[in-house]
Amino acid sequence: MSLPESAPEAIAPSDVAPPSAASSNDGRNGVLSALAAYVLWGFLPLLFREVEAVGSVMIVAERTLWSLVLLGGILALSGGFGDVRALFADRRRALMTLLSAVLLAGNWLLYVWAVETGQVLEASFGYFINPLVNVAMGMVLLGERQNRLQTVSILIAVVAIGIQAVGLGRIPIIALGLALSFGFYGYFRKTAQLGPASGLFAETVMLAPMAAGYVIYNLLTFGPGIHADPYYMALLVFTGPATAIPLLLFAFAVRRLRLTTIGMFQYIAPSIQFLVAIFLFGEHLNGLRLVSFALIWLSLAVFSYDSFRRRGQARAAA
Repeated sequence: MSLPESAPEAIAPSDVAPPSAASSNDGRNGVLSALAAYVLWGFLPLLFREVEAVGSVMIVAERTLWSLVLLGGILALSGGFGDVRALFADRRRALMTLLSAVLLAGNWLLYVWAVETGQVLEASFGYFINPLVNVAMGMVLLGERQNRLQTVSILIAVVAIGIQAVGLGRIPIIALGLALSFGFYGYFRKTAQLGPASGLFAETVMLAPMAAGYVIYNLLTFGPGIHADPYYMALLVFTGPATAIPLLLFAFAVRRLRLTTIGMFQYIAPSIQFLVAIFLFGEHLNGLRLVSFALIWLSLAVFSYDSFRRRGQARAAA
């Protein structure tokens, strides 16, 4: 999803918090918003496949600029520019945001290129392993200790990655690249401590000069080209809302649901991408790759079971 893609950092089901005193109406609206966000992220490859003639770099450049325009309008209406100004006044937070922006751009570019080259299955595999990569990063970078079931789930995922490599005949660079880039993106994004809209706006501001420079260079060198086609131009403009709207729906849902509940929704997008790749894009799934997907689903089931088990124990103890 490239969260997919612009989606915020994947939330592991173990990252739980007590529920807020929300009404049942809020809870229902939160579920609908989370479902809408992840379904939209799941079908995002259809948009990128439609504009593949534009080229992956140009798609990411246009996506950055139109996201900036839309998010700027949203922040103007909501009065969110104060958070952005405070970030740029803090050198450390600004540096963390710059790093997260570079990782986000790399994640977007790799994802769009995967769609463009008919490798959506491998991209979906990358987002399936992303929650487990986040756990592994916590172990390596933060010294976090995991219990036995969490360790088992990670080991199963490692085996699944190995089988995926055998099935592909190479190391699954796209899957690992998407999972690692988004994992580190979440790591640096948390350091900056910005909300979804203001954080993405700050990141796109930092990427905008390069994106605008690339678009202008192409216009001056090769002429209007695809930009003269109203259909393709409309689709490129739509990449802005396609980036921002799911993010804002997700932010709305997070404020109304337990993070445990949100965590379970994150498997919807790669599942949709998996089905889109096979049934709409006609990508081939051989036996070994199917085994690797089965193992990663098993790994996620073990991981999720452990999260719910520990939450139940904590509630009982309380």
